[in-house]
Amino acid sequence: MKELYTPEVPNKHRTYSNILQIDDDSDDCELFMEALESVSMATYSAIHDPVEALRKLMQGEISPDVIFLDLNMPLMSGLEFLTEIKKEEGLKEIPIIIFSTSQLDDIIREAIAHGADDFISKPNNFNDLKRILSQYTFSV
Repeated sequence: MKELYTPEVPNKHRTYSNILQIDDDSDDCELFMEALESVSMATYSAIHDPVEALRKLMQGEISPDVIFLDLNMPLMSGLEFLTEIKKEEGLKEIPIIIFSTSQLDDIIREAIAHGADDFISKPNNFNDLKRILSQYTFSV
């Protein structure tokens, strides 16, 4: 089972302090926030609607260092969001890490081809989630 896919990218070891999660599942967001708070002092915000997130990003209402993006969402899929944000000057440079239950190699390749900087399969256990998030954020 693939847990973490990390392509060779220049910002592989970069850490972030202002995190936006876009995921329609509020329980997943709550768990993500709890894990993040236990390993980092990073600022966290979640938006459950990718259309709203795209609007807020385009209007400059939010400006995260990184976006953790779910793939399977209603209204706009994660891949559709990724395609749209990569068209926007000033937004296309924001690193996007796909954070999804999907583990299919084809989906991973497609996400990377659409401009994702990394792909993480949502772990089944809280400690694994903390370990993963600690790799992307400044430690407590």
